[in-house]
Amino acid sequence: MRSVNHVASRRRRKRILKLAKGYWGRKKNVWTVAKNQVEKSLGYAYVGRKLRKRDFRRLWIQRINAGVREYGLNYSGFIDKLKKAGIDLNRKVLADMAMNHPAVFEKIVAAVK
Repeated sequence: MRSVNHVASRRRRKRILKLAKGYWGRKKNVWTVAKNQVEKSLGYAYVGRKLRKRDFRRLWIQRINAGVREYGLNYSGFIDKLKKAGIDLNRKVLADMAMNHPAVFEKIVAAVK
């Protein structure tokens, strides 16, 4: 008689089926289908975490560009002048200031012009 660890295999299946909760059709309750879909979904989630960082950087750049165009500059010129002036602010902070604190942003633009 062979020894089978039912406790471990059941726990493993329960964990995967719990992750598959909310899926449609057989993907939520048939072990092999659910396992494949959960693996695929976890892969998508991993990639999505990387894409989110790219998306936010693009958004910040668009906001900064819109903010500096009011003062006759473009984004690349502004960033170049910012570096040369020795002002070390990241894009997230600059975008926030362009949107929510225009007076402060205007002072920064005036400092680099």
